[in-house]
Amino acid sequence: MGTNINGNLPVRNLLLSLIQKRFVKTSSTTRPPIASSSSSSFTVQYLINSCGLPLQSALSVSKKFRIDENNLQKPQSVIQFLKSYDFQDSHIAKLIEKWPAVLRSRTEDNLKPKFDFFIKNGFVGQLLPQLAVLDPVIFRTSLDASIKPCFELLKRFLESNENILAALSRAPFLMSFSFNATVRPNLDLLKKEGVTADRVAKLLLSQPRSLQHSNDRMVYAVSYLKQLGIEPDKTMYIHALTVIARMNESAWRKKIDMFKSVGWTEEEVLWAFKRLPYILLTSEEKIRSMMDFFLNKMKLERQTIVANPALLKYSFGNRILPRCNVLEVLKSKKLIKRDPNIVSLLKLSEKDFMERCVIKYEDKVPGLLEMYGGIDKDDEAKKLKLF
Repeated sequence: MGTNINGNLPVRNLLLSLIQKRFVKTSSTTRPPIASSSSSSFTVQYLINSCGLPLQSALSVSKKFRIDENNLQKPQSVIQFLKSYDFQDSHIAKLIEKWPAVLRSRTEDNLKPKFDFFIKNGFVGQLLPQLAVLDPVIFRTSLDASIKPCFELLKRFLESNENILAALSRAPFLMSFSFNATVRPNLDLLKKEGVTADRVAKLLLSQPRSLQHSNDRMVYAVSYLKQLGIEPDKTMYIHALTVIARMNESAWRKKIDMFKSVGWTEEEVLWAFKRLPYILLTSEEKIRSMMDFFLNKMKLERQTIVANPALLKYSFGNRILPRCNVLEVLKSKKLIKRDPNIVSLLKLSEKDFMERCVIKYEDKVPGLLEMYGGIDKDDEAKKLKLF
């Protein structure tokens, strides 16, 4: 994008008018100094024309950041520097939205060494701009004291730069302010407890925010899992760890009591937790409504629900209710000779359920597809009919 911001365009005049209305109050007693209004207007123009920000973003940034129209050398040199590292216009705009002060950064002795470090370690092409846009805080920390040790530790577990970027997209803090104070001690704890590197990598990729908990909280979670008999080599260990780390003792007790109020025993809740830890994060409202539906509407036995806790995690509106409606229709039309195994049908993949219970009977039950899901399901049905 060009840096000429004084073009004689009608749109530019309209923009200036909008800006003036926003930044200059009409009351003579509260009107800001002309210089301030002019500075705001110029900043907005520059952010739009030279940095690619949309109007609303430029207005927002200009409230906390000013560009001196008599000293454009610094912001222009920063933009050129970013472009020399393959930053596209969209990257530059997003970076400035998140970190306007980058336009005042020292490129040679601050940004360049950090950029070069990542490039040397494989962040080539669009990986570096993606990282910078993801969390600019990374580039405001010390290269030697923070970036290098954080990167090396993440690399040890995640191996590839793509995996590092995937983890950072979920939790940018992993390579910034809280790493040495929180993440590193938690990783050391898991290693000490015998959690394998591949399991730690899975945790970093799937639930990296779990590592942001205080070390005391993680020590508590690890200790409680030992009491429950969930060992680090178990498949569900990291998922159980994630859940326990998020819940204090009071919240855990409250959730147990809620399950007991709908007929479960504490032993059953703990059994279900070991099989599907995230069941304890399901809201009380959903648990109660789902139990009521399965017990009173679908006439399932309580033990059947306990034995299949995943039923309580499925979406009621997108999965449970549409499938149950289809089964009721097929039963009423006597197209199903014997009572179906409802649990098995609810667990089927979308593709398998469509094939076995919808497409198979579509000609015999007009409107079955529409009742099951309408337009969205129709697209899936057309795909399946091609095979």
